[in-house]
Amino acid sequence: MRSVVQHRLTVSASDMAISFAINKHSTSPEGTSRIRVSRRDLLLGTATAVFAEPLLAAGQVRRIGVIGVGSRQANQNLLAAFHGALAALGWTDEDLMVLDRWADERAEQLSSLAAELVRAGVDLLVTIGTPATLAARNTTVTIPIVFVGVGDPVSVGAVRSLARPGGNATGLSLSSVDLIAQRVQLLQELLPGLHRVAVILRDDPRLEQTVLDIRSIANRMGLQLVEFVAPTGSALGLAFRWLKSEPKDALYVASGPLGPAKRAEIIKFAGETHTPAIYCFRIFAVGGGLMSFAVDEMELFRRAAAFADKILNRAAPAEIPVEEPSRFRLAINMKTARALGLAVPQSILGRADEVIE
Repeated sequence: MRSVVQHRLTVSASDMAISFAINKHSTSPEGTSRIRVSRRDLLLGTATAVFAEPLLAAGQVRRIGVIGVGSRQANQNLLAAFHGALAALGWTDEDLMVLDRWADERAEQLSSLAAELVRAGVDLLVTIGTPATLAARNTTVTIPIVFVGVGDPVSVGAVRSLARPGGNATGLSLSSVDLIAQRVQLLQELLPGLHRVAVILRDDPRLEQTVLDIRSIANRMGLQLVEFVAPTGSALGLAFRWLKSEPKDALYVASGPLGPAKRAEIIKFAGETHTPAIYCFRIFAVGGGLMSFAVDEMELFRRAAAFADKILNRAAPAEIPVEEPSRFRLAINMKTARALGLAVPQSILGRADEVIE
């Protein structure tokens, strides 16, 4: 059995949000976009009750609230996929309004943003990532919630089970043991002599299960792991200093997108130490990281629209199973590969969904 070393570098606990890039195809300066369709009244399922709303008056507008971390300017394309999928389901622009609110990189603002949307009378909340989802769950137990990109909805308390969520929330998770295995296999394929892998993780509610999954896969593949639980900038700095003194064959960044500064730090460190790295989100590869193998974010938001459509047509969130990811995308940054002196095998290039030059 291969050895595992774990370094818990929790200088100060700050929960980072899993955030996704979002773009509105029809947005006002206040962050309001509109889609229309004629729909009848609906029943909303909650943990304790199913209640009916009055019939909609002619011209009455339904409201969906969207909350997440990140800025409107930086988030560029996924809400368009959400709008497009809603339109394909028959929703257009006069009877449905989408209100989006952003916490920038300050996750502590999510609760107030959720409360603001509740006061605005939204009929449904779409939450991006674990912190936004928990903020919404703590704000309302009656308004339905469709979450997007929650690592492990059961572990964080968003749902009772994947098959029967049981409350006012359901949606799309990021959990997939197969996804972890495929990332490690890509590293092995890129580096045939791979032996030692450093793993950087965030200290979040799913940490224990993520660690167990990575360890199991690494042991099966005969790899030695060194794990760093590094949720803050200071903790990342400690991890980098240790890795400079004890170089590893490759780096697996198992944390979310993080903020722009921390993301840039990790990419810079991998480049300076000539360490090939694989990441869990495309934004790393776009920003100069070597390779990402990630859930198809566009597909997540298209599926979120399908969830919203079901709920706005009387389905109870408690009865809609949580979906696990099934579509993934491989991105390779060839400029970074050349800087690292790596020849990317054709077997990997042939499978790449995006080659960044």
